Amino acid sequence: MQVEQATWTQATGCWDPAPPGTLGADADLVLLFGDTALLHDRSLLDRIWRPYRLAHFMGCSTAGEIAGTRVLDGALVVTALQLEHGYVKGSRIAVDDDADSREAGARLARSLDTDGLRHVFVLSEGLGINGTDLVRGLTRHLPQDVTVTGGLSGDGTRFQETFVLWDGPPERRAVAALGIYGRRVRIGCGSLGGWDPFGPERLITKSAGNVLYELDGKSALELYTRYLGEHASGLPATGLLFPLSLRTTDRANGVVRTILSVNEREQSLTFAGDVPFGSYARLMKANVDRLIDGAIGAAKTSYEAIGSLSPDLAILISCVGRKLVLKQRIEEEVEGVRDVLGARTVLAGFYSYGEIAPFTPRATCELHNQTMTITTIAEESW
Repeated sequence: MQVEQATWTQATGCWDPAPPGTLGADADLVLLFGDTALLHDRSLLDRIWRPYRLAHFMGCSTAGEIAGTRVLDGALVVTALQLEHGYVKGSRIAVDDDADSREAGARLARSLDTDGLRHVFVLSEGLGINGTDLVRGLTRHLPQDVTVTGGLSGDGTRFQETFVLWDGPPERRAVAALGIYGRRVRIGCGSLGGWDPFGPERLITKSAGNVLYELDGKSALELYTRYLGEHASGLPATGLLFPLSLRTTDRANGVVRTILSVNEREQSLTFAGDVPFGSYARLMKANVDRLIDGAIGAAKTSYEAIGSLSPDLAILISCVGRKLVLKQRIEEEVEGVRDVLGARTVLAGFYSYGEIAPFTPRATCELHNQTMTITTIAEESW
């Protein structure tokens, strides 16, 4: 596999280390992760599309970009790859404001050719989707041995609009899926958090899908704002600092949920994924060292999953909440991933509103929040 990467930043107004295009027409796929304004800069996109004229293009808006061990804002990270023993196909669907997220996932899965399919990488709009249902719809209509990873696109800490692109300009309400094919392609994945629970565990007594109304029979918004104190005025963005840990009887591992929006009139909170009635919720807070250790643990899991091969490419999707907490130490989680995967692995990715992955390669794929999710890709040379 051949991989090349270039980064454009608003601060410098130029490409680093050089303009993209060395692989040219040999590139099979180009990944674009970037600031919303840069994704809508047609002249900038044309500069990328021209040399890679035969490649598929996939990308999304972000809450921060990852290129190597750098974490950027106001940048466009371009990563092109040429598969030597495999190939890629993909598709996108538009989703309406009232669309059924599970059906959207099912439609996307049915649009992919499953013959020889090894892995599906999905990018979704990040605000109006129920990520849990999207993943369920996808996995239910894919072969059991096909792994799924991906994430929800971001919009910094603004939470106003997100964009996804597949072989065309960015679209506000879209979900795209990339199928990776080939017997010699090896995919690894891992996802870990590192947050500490605090306060009492509370029963979810009223919810609908990803909307939470009551905890222990009391207003969820009232309880949440009481715990947040001075941070409550900054919701939903400040809710990223205090996610919910969910425990249900049918899951071996708990999942973490963060707020996407607040409804004062209904006294409700909307999360990126399901908050099921009858499950137990507990607030969480940051432990900086454990967040970094979580990223390292995810890297180890994704590396071990591909055996003795060294990954050619690693796609890192980390939550915007982690970025807000780690602040000036944010690059430490990416550097920890580099230490595990090695210097030859190209690192690309973004900060998201939700991460899609199994905890381990053989576990059930789920939507996560506040995790570092890593997808490693390699090709066997035999």
